[in-house]
Amino acid sequence: MKMEKKMVKVSAIGAVCMAMVVSGDIQARDQIQVVGSSTVYPFSTMVAEEFGRAGKFKAPVIESTGTGGGFKLFCAGVGDRFADISNASRRIKKTEVEMCATNGVSHIVEVKIGYDGVVLASSRSVKAMQMTLKDIFMALARQIPDKSGKLIDNPHRTWKEVNPDLPDVKIRVLGPPPTSGTRDAFVELAMEGGCKSIPELKELVKKDEKQLKPVCHGIREDGAYVEAGENDNLIVQKLGADSDSLGIFGYSFLDQNQDHLQGNAVEGVQPTFDNIAKGSYPISRPMYIYIKKSHVGMVPGIAEYVAEFTSERAWGGDGYLAERGLIPMPEAERKKFVEDARVMRKLEM
Repeated sequence: MKMEKKMVKVSAIGAVCMAMVVSGDIQARDQIQVVGSSTVYPFSTMVAEEFGRAGKFKAPVIESTGTGGGFKLFCAGVGDRFADISNASRRIKKTEVEMCATNGVSHIVEVKIGYDGVVLASSRSVKAMQMTLKDIFMALARQIPDKSGKLIDNPHRTWKEVNPDLPDVKIRVLGPPPTSGTRDAFVELAMEGGCKSIPELKELVKKDEKQLKPVCHGIREDGAYVEAGENDNLIVQKLGADSDSLGIFGYSFLDQNQDHLQGNAVEGVQPTFDNIAKGSYPISRPMYIYIKKSHVGMVPGIAEYVAEFTSERAWGGDGYLAERGLIPMPEAERKKFVEDARVMRKLEM
């Protein structure tokens, strides 16, 4: 009988310890972990610095992993080892939401933080280009139509071969890899836009939607487009050493390097703060942060960090993020996402 009582006590103690391990899994960490987009990284970092300066919580740890890489880390599970917030330079995909759900991340909060433009920048030491979406596609597409409309491997070696009005300079564009949200935005807005401006390809895609991605989104792999990693700052640095190249990255990086870089006009529109804000620049996109609701209240400061991010002093028209290059949302849209963040509203796809 005494043996049975001892076993009951041991079992009870074991159950308590197990419960402490499970419940303490997230509580063991006292610092917010943020992963994701390199474009959102500078904004997220600036908010983290302001948040940490207040002294109540530790400044979050921000990692620049690229949008796609960030979602993989964010969706991997719930607990101390997994990220709390994911930055994104595109909206989360349905397949990524499903991946999250499979791993127990069932309540995701979506907060749009503002807008950004994808620029094709070059050194100020050369004359700026005036290009169309068609020019961009014809320069960088893996395959283009010949005179008969048949798809062939892209033969263009210089910008002048693409368009006689462009310079006789070798096509060399430094850009992000497929895991980047900037790359997603570029292929969907610039490449697809240029593809559909060509009658033969527009008709092809209309007849067979399966041709859209391989034809319109396919980027050449013969050296004309160079994958330069997830770090946009690295592309900025490389343009300083290679004046003939163009670089693809978010507007905020151009804004911070105006002294030695310039944006090239697309469809006659310059990539400026005002043109992106009013929607006239053709390669612009929204940016987001995604919050794991199950970590709120368990990792200290998540709700407060999000509140700082969505405060007028941060993302408002005269906020400190606008000074860094963020294009603020209209006031009504900001109010909507402030409320979503406040109540931690679940994302519905």
